[in-house]
Parts: sequence; structure tokens; C-alpha cells
Amino acid sequence: MNSLLVADTVSKNFGDFTALNQVSIAVPEGSIFGLLGPNGAGKTTLIRIINQITMPDTGSVTLGGDALAQHHIRDIGYMPEERGLYKSMKVGEQVLYLAQLKGLDKAEAKKRAKHWFDKLEIGEWWNKKIQELSKGQAQKIQFVVTVMHNPKLLIFDEPFSGFDPINANLIKDEILQLRDEGATVIFSTHRMESVEELCDHIALIHKSSKVLDGEINAIKRAYRNNTFEVGVEVADNAPAGRSGRFAKAQSELSSKFKVSPAQFKSLGDELKLRIQLEENDNPNALFQELQSYGQVTHYTEVIPSVNDIFIQTVNQNV
Repeated sequence: MNSLLVADTVSKNFGDFTALNQVSIAVPEGSIFGLLGPNGAGKTTLIRIINQITMPDTGSVTLGGDALAQHHIRDIGYMPEERGLYKSMKVGEQVLYLAQLKGLDKAEAKKRAKHWFDKLEIGEWWNKKIQELSKGQAQKIQFVVTVMHNPKLLIFDEPFSGFDPINANLIKDEILQLRDEGATVIFSTHRMESVEELCDHIALIHKSSKVLDGEINAIKRAYRNNTFEVGVEVADNAPAGRSGRFAKAQSELSSKFKVSPAQFKSLGDELKLRIQLEENDNPNALFQELQSYGQVTHYTEVIPSVNDIFIQTVNQNV
């Protein structure tokens, strides 16, 4: 897959502070790329470099194979975490003004603005001032300003901040549709559930350096550890009483596998365990072993979430 944006060994210092230390990323064309990291890791500095708000001390950035230059500003749509709208300016005037700064003539800007205002059902806001809108309403205007010039690269920094769940899902769907229509997206957020739902690739920056990078499913495969959550309705032929039956089954399983309690919702009264197999153990053999204790009601591999991977990687790089 071709990369639309490539940052190659980018470093940036502010006095004695290193904001980025030889960070390299390649953002595949037509993908949603999650840029992750704790507060102060360097994400915002990298985003500002891509937007040419600041320049790297060393390294390079290319867009579409060409060295990043002033004219690329029109190829990028940027929705910053700290929104940048003029509070006392009318919504319609502001949208047209900002669209023209991105290279659209006034007639085309009006046409595209109408499309987005109709699509998001916000036409009645045209003559209101930003300061008259709620935070979520202003967010929608910021989103329209970011996307309406059809940029090749979209950068969203915490795009769901201030949205209620309904509008967050609305904007999420719009981002996915833009991706499907050919846009490339860099998505920076602390909401790991959004990363799970949206991102194709991720990079994790910690303490100014990249510590993880790749296609999200490949990373999950690398972090899986052959662990299964199981639920078993233990048969009555074990020692009397629920606790006795459960204790006997858990003790016997613990002699063969690495076992710990599991927590998941179910409708029955099961022994719930998390069982980690050795690398060469057969999951089918575990299932057959569990059947010897009773009916297996729950059996699923534990796939690490992006949040799990984030925490584990950051803790390993403290």
C-alpha cells in the first residue's frame, strides 16, 4: 500500500527539551492512522510539523512523495484539539472565509457549505455567532471547516471532545465515509474505544520516541498470549455444593494450566476462569478437558485491546 504521508527520523527540540526524537511514521493512503501517546509524548508537536506550524530540527516530511511545502496547506484539513473559530463572527461568513483561505472560490465554497449544512441539519445556524452555539454545535462547524475543501489528508485531534454520544457517532460515521471516498486520516485521541472502531494502523509515541507502529490487527496478533476466558456449568457429580464443585474443578485445572478468575457477564451459574496455555498447547484439547467437568457455556480467546497494548507498552518504556 502506498503511503500518502511519510515522516522520516523527525526530531524537534525546544531549548533543552526534546519534543520528538527521530520519529518516523508512514501513513498509508486511504487509511485511518491512529497517532497515540500519553500527554506530553510529542503527538501535537508532530501534528504541528505536518501542518507547517513549526519546522523539524532534523528529518523530513513528504506528502504524496513530495517534500512538504507551503502549497500543501490546501491538501490538508486540520481539526485541532483547541478549536480555532472566531467566536464573534457569524457562522456562515466564517465558513466561507476559511474555505476561501483553502483555495475555494466563493461560489464553490457556498455550494459545498450548503451540502454539509444540509447533511448535518445545521442550516439554521448560518446567521448565528459561534459564541451563541454550544460546544458540540461549534464542534460541528469546526468539522465542516476541516473537510469541505476535500483535502487529501485529514488530521483530527480529539475530534469527539464536547460531543454527546449521538453526535459522536454521527461524526464517526462521516469520518469513515470520507475514508471510504479516498481521504487519508490521521486520528489522535485518548479514547481507545474510538481507536478500536476507526483505525487501520496505529503508532504510539512515548517520551518523544516512537515505541510501537503497525497495522492494528498485526499488532494485536503480536501481543496475544494464548489466553482464553471460559465458563463451565460444573456437573453435580463433583463434591456436594456449588463452592465445592467449583473449587475441585479449578484446583485440577490449575495443576495443568495457568489459571485465574475471570469476570464476564452471563445468565447462568458457571465457573468462570481465565486460562493461559503454553505456546504449544492445543486450544481444542483445553475445550475437551473442560467438557469433562460439565457443559461449556463460554469459550473465547482473549484478544488484547488497543487500551491493553497502550498500557503495557507505556509501562515497558517507563
